[in-house]
Amino acid sequence: MNKAAAYVENVRNIIDEVLLTQLDSIESASRELSLALQQGRRIFLFGTGHSHMLAEEMFFRAGGLVKVQPIFEESLMLHTSASKSAELQQLSGYANIIFDHYSMKKGDVLIVFSYSGQSGVCIDMAKLANEKGLILIAITNAKKARLGASYHSSGKNLYEYADIIIENVGSVSDASIKIDGVNVPVAPTSTVIGSMIVNAVVTRTAEMLAQKGIVPEVFAGGDGEINSEIDNKYISKYIDEIKFL
Repeated sequence: MNKAAAYVENVRNIIDEVLLTQLDSIESASRELSLALQQGRRIFLFGTGHSHMLAEEMFFRAGGLVKVQPIFEESLMLHTSASKSAELQQLSGYANIIFDHYSMKKGDVLIVFSYSGQSGVCIDMAKLANEKGLILIAITNAKKARLGASYHSSGKNLYEYADIIIENVGSVSDASIKIDGVNVPVAPTSTVIGSMIVNAVVTRTAEMLAQKGIVPEVFAGGDGEINSEIDNKYISKYIDEIKFL
């Protein structure tokens, strides 16, 4: 088996582990999202570095829930400066500015994506969510976080603040394949597995709503006249409420 096949096999094994170990947490997260949508509470999505891609995966996506609010902070992504982003992810007080800017309130749901669970900004956001009475869902690798001490002033990692933890199962380093002659592993798994997890949550949330006789608001994907009409209707309805639409 060459290393490309080994990587695919490893991803398949992780998917099997998610099926065996994480369905209860996915169920709990889906229930919270379903209730929030029924009750008019807001759903926020936040990640830094590569983890912000999971917030993007849930936003304005064919087959994705309409009423979610991603928190996109360019300085915490990678496309302006990766090294600057890495420094800002540990900047104390930055999360307070973001939190206030998005006017998050008691009863809202905040999903935080962080594979390591050790990003200072993510931990600060989690701490604020606890203090303000939000429901916090963490998609993270708590196994990795438990292996070492927290770098945060609170002494805690992300998972310790979460109401619901969904384990983004994978190797401690994320990179998963060792190759002779290469001094570090290659091929991370957190993005592909994280995307699978968030779409499982979206799917179950939509199913829960439908089972209650509620037609879930879901983007159609824009291709074709009918799909464009569906999406344009939602954009018009929520353009003043959901940033980035």
